Amino acid sequence: MPAPALTPDLARRAPKVLLHDHLDGGLRPATVADLAREQGYGALPSLDPDVLAEWFVADAPGGDLVRYLEGFAHTTALMQNRESLERVAAECALDLARDGVVYAEIRFAPEQHLAGGLTLEQVVTAVLDGFARGAADARREGRVIVVRAILSAMRQNALSETIASLAVAFRDRGVCGFDIAGPEDGYPPTQHLSAFHLVQRENFHLTVHAGEAFGLPSIWEAVQFCGAERLGHGVRIVDDITNVDGEFRLGRLANYVRDRRIPLEVCPTSNVHTGAAASIAAHPVELLRRLRFRVTLNTDNRLMSGITLSGEFAACAASFGWTLDDMQWLTLNAMKSSFYPFDQRLRLINEVIKPGYAALVS
Repeated sequence: MPAPALTPDLARRAPKVLLHDHLDGGLRPATVADLAREQGYGALPSLDPDVLAEWFVADAPGGDLVRYLEGFAHTTALMQNRESLERVAAECALDLARDGVVYAEIRFAPEQHLAGGLTLEQVVTAVLDGFARGAADARREGRVIVVRAILSAMRQNALSETIASLAVAFRDRGVCGFDIAGPEDGYPPTQHLSAFHLVQRENFHLTVHAGEAFGLPSIWEAVQFCGAERLGHGVRIVDDITNVDGEFRLGRLANYVRDRRIPLEVCPTSNVHTGAAASIAAHPVELLRRLRFRVTLNTDNRLMSGITLSGEFAACAASFGWTLDDMQWLTLNAMKSSFYPFDQRLRLINEVIKPGYAALVS
């Protein structure tokens, strides 16, 4: 029996796993407006949630990263006290659960939330408390979600070792890994080797933003010098793949990434909005999937891209003809690639994800 076509309705109902989503890029427009009123923040173009929803989305194929990042100055400015951080985190967990996400790793940079006088530890505690509250709210609605945090250090700054130590310190309280984010060009991951080595010595987990705006050198350094377990975006690995008379040939780095099953945290809609891809149809996610890289599908920034994970799957299905089986394969990729302990990963796969997909075709 052929696998069902992946419709928007099936995409919403299917269990999903999210590995690459930024907390400050996923606020509800109404929450942005509320926080701005409460805090007397006057730099927004409007306090109408509908207007904000459109304004935050840099929805122009071939757009630029500068325009895309413009909105973050506003969201982070509104996330400088415990109450706002906890609220945003709680709503994040609940919104994802309502979209059918059963497991999520949400990343944020604690160093960007200190302007209101909070310490790094207080920032992390507020966010983790918010995730717990949102997961509890979801349970009351009959939904189940596990939400964990990845702490990001900004690669243009000099706090990476401090943030790595912070991530390790909170490893038993809901933080599952360490990441570096920010501009790739001019800020190679090797500038932060002490942070990566600290994480490795502690037998902890790390992912690295690499291969989005910058190319193969960024991926090579992340993998070979920094020990990246996953690649944030990583789509520029296609620069090491050539088409010779209809046959795709992988270079040494691409072969290594595929052979080692290094997961790619691919975010197609975001890549279109930042100009990394001309359109969803032109995005390399389908080629990478067909070549059996360890592809996972992600949202990156739900507010700035006006996207949900269900919507991301539906958009790719419309462009590439994905079936429900393809969605299940990508979802299992993500769960297997998560920083969740192995036995708990298996439990979610066997008790939640696989039964959830089976129910959709029964």
